[in-house]
Amino acid sequence: MSAETVAAILFAVVTGFVVIFQLALALGAPWGSYAMGGAFPGKYPPAMRVAALVQALILGAIAFVVLSAAGLVAAPWGATPDWVVWTIGGLLGIGLVLNLITPSAGERRIWAPTVGMMLVCVLVVALGS
Repeated sequence: MSAETVAAILFAVVTGFVVIFQLALALGAPWGSYAMGGAFPGKYPPAMRVAALVQALILGAIAFVVLSAAGLVAAPWGATPDWVVWTIGGLLGIGLVLNLITPSAGERRIWAPTVGMMLVCVLVVALGS
């Protein structure tokens, strides 16, 4: 199994856990202090629950794109352009910085390493494609 394949699978698995977290927030889990800089501790208000659901959908789509770029799933659009994977990497880089500077200590402890791992995985896929 190539490094690109392992990285894409690891990315999808880790992203799956993030999707589950976002869905839990959308359903009312009291974990708001671990997201969005801790601005909404406890249960999210209704608008943020919708935002968490949208984030879960976007993350699922991103995982599909990364798996497609690694050649593990067939995308309906054909080959995934390299710039799309690099853009995902750039967004994860921004996310990593934001998770490192968040005022929420819990968010820093959980999400900075998680997003860092996702970034490394995407970079391996991008360099391999």
